[in-house]
Amino acid sequence: MLTTTVILGLVLGGTYALLALGLTLQYGIARIMNLAYGELTLLSAFVVVALFQGLGLSPLLTLPLVAAGGYGIGWLLYAVMMRPLVARSQGRGRLEVDSILATFGLLFLIQGGLLLAFGANFTSISYLDRGVTVLGVSVALNRLIAFGICVVVGAALVVALKTTRWGLIMRAVALTPGSAPLVGIDVNRAARQGFALGSALAAVAGASISMYQTFSATAGVVFTMKALVIVIMGGVGNVPGALAAGFGLGLIETFVATAIDPGLTLAATFAIFLLVLLWRPQGLFGARR
Repeated sequence: MLTTTVILGLVLGGTYALLALGLTLQYGIARIMNLAYGELTLLSAFVVVALFQGLGLSPLLTLPLVAAGGYGIGWLLYAVMMRPLVARSQGRGRLEVDSILATFGLLFLIQGGLLLAFGANFTSISYLDRGVTVLGVSVALNRLIAFGICVVVGAALVVALKTTRWGLIMRAVALTPGSAPLVGIDVNRAARQGFALGSALAAVAGASISMYQTFSATAGVVFTMKALVIVIMGGVGNVPGALAAGFGLGLIETFVATAIDPGLTLAATFAIFLLVLLWRPQGLFGARR
């Protein structure tokens, strides 16, 4: 029982961690709280399903395509919609409020487009859904692939942020955006890259989710809220913290579903969220102030 809960929880947590990485970058680097993040994830998922059903393309083959498309959409959204908000903001507080209001409208715009294009019915595909035994526990192969994508993407992002010059620039902008220009860093360019990369990660998460989950055009808010809970739990802008919090949330939800009641998983998620906000608002992996 315990082994089953741990393995299934880690697999679910991998999806959650991957889902939260993009929002962590967007908020930590660009200072933009993107409430349409879940809709971008859904857009990618629907594109993957459409290509699979219409052309027979494997989700793994379309993964690089949707990632590149997500990056392009993020770059365009920042240039057209977010950059004017950044330019007129007089401080971080105003930018956060303006970005929340703007992306709240974007949420309904994308959701309306998804409903128009794909309808309101639930969608799913059958892709590599055969069982694989892991330590005596049967796990669907598509879930293991989604878990592997999270591990690879998360590890690559952590390494890039820690060891490359690009990562140093991104961390400098995230920590001290006011001082970064003093050493020749183009803060606007870094923020645009961070927002675009966050959108690419949302697209990758959507492609992973499409392999094994059933979803509809109105489910984006659930993905956004899950990602937001993980970002707050892990510490805003803390990529390793988001990974750890994502896996932790997956374990907790799986334990609640198997040991108590599946209907209480969402309640448990937000109960933990409230406790973190009250006890340690900077996140479980953030520095104490």
